[in-house]
Amino acid sequence: MLRRIFHTFATRLSVALLSFAVVWLTARSLGAAGRGAVSLFVTDCAALLLFIGLLGGSSLIFLVPRRNVWHLLVPAYGWALVVCTAGTVLAGLLRPVPVSYLGHLWALALLQAFLSINISLLLGRKQEAAYNALNMAQVALLAGFLLLAFMGLGWREVPVYYYAAYVAYGAPLLASFGLLRRLPDRWEGGQGLRATAAELSHHSRGAHLSNILAFANYRLSYYFVAHFVDTRAVGVLSVGVALAEAIWLIPRSAALIQYVDLVHADDKHAQLAPTLRVARLAALATAAAIAVLALLPTALLAAVFGPEFGAARPVIGWLAPGVVAVALNVTCSSYFAGLGQYRINNWATTMGLLVTVPACWLLIPKLGIVGAAMASSLSYVAATTYLLLQFGRATGTGWSDWLPNRTDVAYARELVKNR
Repeated sequence: MLRRIFHTFATRLSVALLSFAVVWLTARSLGAAGRGAVSLFVTDCAALLLFIGLLGGSSLIFLVPRRNVWHLLVPAYGWALVVCTAGTVLAGLLRPVPVSYLGHLWALALLQAFLSINISLLLGRKQEAAYNALNMAQVALLAGFLLLAFMGLGWREVPVYYYAAYVAYGAPLLASFGLLRRLPDRWEGGQGLRATAAELSHHSRGAHLSNILAFANYRLSYYFVAHFVDTRAVGVLSVGVALAEAIWLIPRSAALIQYVDLVHADDKHAQLAPTLRVARLAALATAAAIAVLALLPTALLAAVFGPEFGAARPVIGWLAPGVVAVALNVTCSSYFAGLGQYRINNWATTMGLLVTVPACWLLIPKLGIVGAAMASSLSYVAATTYLLLQFGRATGTGWSDWLPNRTDVAYARELVKNR
């Protein structure tokens, strides 16, 4: 498991660096207002993808070890088409956006949905190398085409992001079909398709509700800032959030591998000790990383992203407690998801949302993007506290089990030595 976690982390680190390049390119080339427009578009796409997960998402990983790949793919694709179409229409009714925006939203959300479905199926079959490669290719293509357009051709307009995204999602999607065809599964007609779709729907509703609520906790502040302040402020906020959340690749890399192992394990209890050990190290590394990031001088942020983005520094500082809390959150939520106990995760994210909405409503009109960062941290801490309590009740662990010790340090040294 150590080698797999390291490889996944290395890939996610590369993806995070490339994602940083995308943030930097859009910020430097489009300014705060343009970066804000891109952030709102990305958030709209992410919202559609969340509802697509109501018939797919992590449940594809959960079911694919014992179900036909193609029987899972058909209902997932059909639902994705329905959600993207209905969601695009709804976006046009709720926000004053041009028709061209809606066209790009529909097409790019659908491409992302298909790619997400395919790579989830590959990951569920433990094709982790393919999963990592496709994720890497997607963000590398996006960064590469933006670099070419912005810096090479001097084409600095928001629509450039849409065009680059078509290539970034389209090419890996085609490659993913080739990888799926290599699996031993063969299309067996419609026999068993209805039963598989019903099972997928049953698991997805419970598993994915927490993801929808978590999205609201993570991104609802963008819409509050756009409403109470302006798009430029969204751009500055998005840079601070992107930098802080990039650190989550540490705990998420470990949690992803542990989730896959837990799904396949016959003895679930045996996974508890390694889960706690890796979680402690991930939380420690997350705390160290966010501390370094929070200490970056304002002048450095302004020099890297542009003069408007120096204001992102206090955003990072106020997000820091929440970022560390989420490092523990993802471990607990992955553990409960691997056991199929989605209700606990749903209640945790509900707790977070009950904090997010009033906090955004009260803090953002007065404090702007700093208030948004405060609201996010309060939400993350509330949700994590609930999960830790439930994890302790379910496993018999106490608060001291989350504190790093000398054995963990020796384990980390061995991991680095044998990477």
